[in-house]
Amino acid sequence: MTAAPLRVGTRGSALALWQTEQVRARLSAAGRATERLEIRTTGDLVQQVPLSRIGSRAIFTRQIDDALLEGRIDLAVHSLKDLPTTLPEGMVLAAVAERDDPRDALVGRGPLAWRDLPRGATLATSSLRRRAQLLHVRPDLRVVDIRGNVDTRLAKLDRNGEWTGLLLAAAGLVRLGLDGRIGERLPAEVMLPAPGQGALAVTARAGDEQAIAAARNAVHHASTAVAVAAERAFLRRLEGGCQVPVAALAGPVPGGTGVLELRGRVVSLGGERAVEGVERGNAGDESSAELLGVRLADRLLGDGGAEILAQVRTATGPAVSEP
Repeated sequence: MTAAPLRVGTRGSALALWQTEQVRARLSAAGRATERLEIRTTGDLVQQVPLSRIGSRAIFTRQIDDALLEGRIDLAVHSLKDLPTTLPEGMVLAAVAERDDPRDALVGRGPLAWRDLPRGATLATSSLRRRAQLLHVRPDLRVVDIRGNVDTRLAKLDRNGEWTGLLLAAAGLVRLGLDGRIGERLPAEVMLPAPGQGALAVTARAGDEQAIAAARNAVHHASTAVAVAAERAFLRRLEGGCQVPVAALAGPVPGGTGVLELRGRVVSLGGERAVEGVERGNAGDESSAELLGVRLADRLLGDGGAEILAQVRTATGPAVSEP
């Protein structure tokens, strides 16, 4: 008997559709038929409010999660950086795809390099993490909020002569064939990425072993999963359920030693204060990688991160609830 097609849920943006088609192609290559269902999320519906003021971290996943838990879809594809670190009960992270470039990109109307940004330049971003880090290294900058999909943000930049540039994930631009818009991929010293940035996640219902096995066999990349497990554990220990300016990036130490290095950073909203650190340890699986993330988080909390995050939570209370 032929298995029924797996129903794969996704947002309807160009980037989300590209990502979903990549997952579907891998499932197809592994012999599994699929069909795609597009679902609008809070992040798509509420476009005029800064992300930091919407009352949930699940702004790009909630409606898709509901469809999964209600059995209307079998799998869901997300940018891993958008996926809450604690999933709703009844859901599991079935697979993590191999990560693309995790860095943030500086984008202008023409060629734009970090070193060439004039004093007082205006940069646009929707991310508290990017805003805080920008102001930490360049307090002279003016940072403005921007919402919308990648193409919408680029169009806003192109028609706004008062803006010098904007920041976007390099991986998203490359996936959409827009890497020619990248002025510079920012180094970690300037802009440490969001936990999980550049990786794709596939979620499934807990107990749906057929769907979980299909996703894991076709999509899962073990070394990426270990690295992002450390990053997400670091964020989970710090965030307390709200939008916070936390950045992290993990990767293997060169030399094939099996040692993972995790770098993390917590920055105040105005960039005045920052604490960061590096933790290394043997991480042969996701559980040991998560312990690495917790150790670094605890160290940074003790180094001043707790005070920074307390101030952030006071300043970024939610303005709207999910529809």
